Amino acid sequence: MADAGITKLPEKVTRVVLVGNKISPGNPSIKSDGTVVKTLWGELAWQLGGKPAFEKVRQDDERATNPGDTLRVLMNEYGPCLILIDEWVAYARQLHDDADLPAGSFETHFSFAQALTESAKLAKHCMLVISLPSSDTATSPHAQADDEEVGGLRGRASLMRLRNVIGRVESSWAPASTEEGFEIVRRRLFEPLVERDQFTGRDNVARAFADLYRTQHQEFPPECRDSDYEKRLRAAYPIHPEVFDRLYTDWSTLVKFQRTRGVLRLMAAVIHSLWEKGDRNPLIMPSNIPIDDPRVRDELTRYLPDQWKPIIEKDVDGPNALPLRIDGEVPNLGKFAATRRVARTLYLGSAPTASAANRGIEDRRIKLGCVMPGESPAVFGDALRRLSSSATFLYQDGARYWYSTQPTVTKLAEDRADQLKRNADRVVVEIEERLRADLRGTGDFRRIHPMPQSGADVPDDMETRLVVLGAEHPYSKDAANKAQAAGTAILQSRGNAPRLFQNTLVFLAVDQTRLQDLDESVRRYLAWSSILEEKNELNLDPHQVRQAETQKKAADGAVVARLPEAYQWLLVPTQPTPQSAVQWQAFRLSGQDGLAVRASKKLRSEEFLVPSLAGTRLRMELDGIPLWRGNHVAVSQLIEDFARYVYLPRLRDPDVVVAAVQDGLGLLLWEQESFAYADRFDEATGRYRGLRCGQRVDFVQQAGDGLVVKAEVALKQYEADKATAAGATGGTQRTQWVAATALAGRAGRPVA
Repeated sequence: MADAGITKLPEKVTRVVLVGNKISPGNPSIKSDGTVVKTLWGELAWQLGGKPAFEKVRQDDERATNPGDTLRVLMNEYGPCLILIDEWVAYARQLHDDADLPAGSFETHFSFAQALTESAKLAKHCMLVISLPSSDTATSPHAQADDEEVGGLRGRASLMRLRNVIGRVESSWAPASTEEGFEIVRRRLFEPLVERDQFTGRDNVARAFADLYRTQHQEFPPECRDSDYEKRLRAAYPIHPEVFDRLYTDWSTLVKFQRTRGVLRLMAAVIHSLWEKGDRNPLIMPSNIPIDDPRVRDELTRYLPDQWKPIIEKDVDGPNALPLRIDGEVPNLGKFAATRRVARTLYLGSAPTASAANRGIEDRRIKLGCVMPGESPAVFGDALRRLSSSATFLYQDGARYWYSTQPTVTKLAEDRADQLKRNADRVVVEIEERLRADLRGTGDFRRIHPMPQSGADVPDDMETRLVVLGAEHPYSKDAANKAQAAGTAILQSRGNAPRLFQNTLVFLAVDQTRLQDLDESVRRYLAWSSILEEKNELNLDPHQVRQAETQKKAADGAVVARLPEAYQWLLVPTQPTPQSAVQWQAFRLSGQDGLAVRASKKLRSEEFLVPSLAGTRLRMELDGIPLWRGNHVAVSQLIEDFARYVYLPRLRDPDVVVAAVQDGLGLLLWEQESFAYADRFDEATGRYRGLRCGQRVDFVQQAGDGLVVKAEVALKQYEADKATAAGATGGTQRTQWVAATALAGRAGRPVA
């Protein structure tokens, strides 16, 4: 008004309102004064000045001809006037090419449109306001409006003609911008801020959010770190600018969505619902919009196809929705309702653009719609990851996510994973294959027996081995658990024969609770693998193939992580004394190594597996039980004893006994701390043949007649042999001296 030089409003303004879908081109209108109006220009004249004004266009109204410059005369005579025309396309598309309707022909009507715009331009005090459907893109002259808005081919023709006519004299007025929307919603739905504390509270909230976006800028869109964004936060308060951005940028592209009225209707429902629930959040964010409230849900689905409602109930928000279930299962997410907030933000930002070329919103923008000061963006990133891996209608392409009305291959994968519950053999085979691959690293075990069907599959050897029980024998704290029962059966017998070497077996078992998680991960991996194998038969598009590949990789990673988490129990048979019964001890494995390596490390740390034995320790075991058979014991017997009796140390293999014997023989204090060695014992003479004391012997064998001899017995024979040898040595020396004297005499040399 100031630009036009108008300082005050006129006292009286004549208003004309023409709404195309309220006026029938085929049914004349009879006014209160008896005037019969047939055409749109007759209606305009009657609203301007009643019957006197109508009389000036009566003949043109009756003949359905263009009134021409008479319109300008009427505007000047009854001005100042404001003429508002809405739904003109809806009226014009009903006209026929021939003048067989009271309202006139299609061509005559657009002659009237040209005359009207020219008359309004030339009139002294007249404003003509016409609303037309917007095109698909405001920047392209070739853009076409939506058929649903304009009404098919006839509507398009009407719109094109009206644009051509009005475009000559128009002054376009664009719809409200996002920033203008801030003020419209705030003025219509909130009381103005008047108190100083209210302004202070607004500024503090805006500053807290701005500080969050600047300090963790890598988690949010780039524009959030600018100072202008803090100004937007203050301008939009108490609503987050992201809400308006999504409504005015994405939802306004929908045909039925009205930028101002639609936003007001939605936000009124949102604010009322939050007020009823006593919401105390500092801002209304996309993640706070209560989509589970029927009033809000209806506002968000009235512009979308009907199939969106069950999608919301299943994957977005509702009492039985997936996000609510995930939050309930993961306490760290449930504390913030993180998955539910992520789903709401995703729906608001992606539902209206589900069919667009550039679908969805980036993960950083999702966090922008969720994270409040004091919260960690990583929590919402975790919620997004879990939701995308489980939701039926949520798609992902790189960093972009969106909901769609078509189920993803995730739904197919879920169905196939459920079917594998009835075909457990494939799951068992997959677990066993992965176990065998993991057990290639044997650690200190000479051999590993994976998943034996019975004790007959485990040889009765003298080397310590790891027996990995199958998934059908899980371990639990229950004393009668299946793992311990299976281990006992294998420990006691090999097939139909009793097992001799019971001190050579330890067992690895799966945790009964973790087995369920492992089974679920394997089923999901097999499901995704089968989908990729059948991608051609399933006619998957490139995006679905990428999604399946991503999900398969994630499922494989879950199996790799859960396998050692499940096979975490090491069961060790123990016997404190020869008189006590065999007992079982269970150890929980941990670490980053393979299962067998973890097991051997645990056994070594607990001294339940001895990879090497000192000679002194062997002497202690010989004396403690005792293991002597009289004054000696065969090396082969010692090897058998250690492999057989659970109350003895569990040695890695027979070589440990041989090495211990060799170590003991080389000790300087062998008489007190170790033993001697003999090749064999001569029963006839009661003597040890090949007796060696205090010297290392490198040819000790596991089998044969080699004997470990008590030190005192060996020393007694050694001293006797030494005395005998000394007497024999003295006689030999005297004979040699006599011979030497005779020779020296003949040679003429002195003899000492």
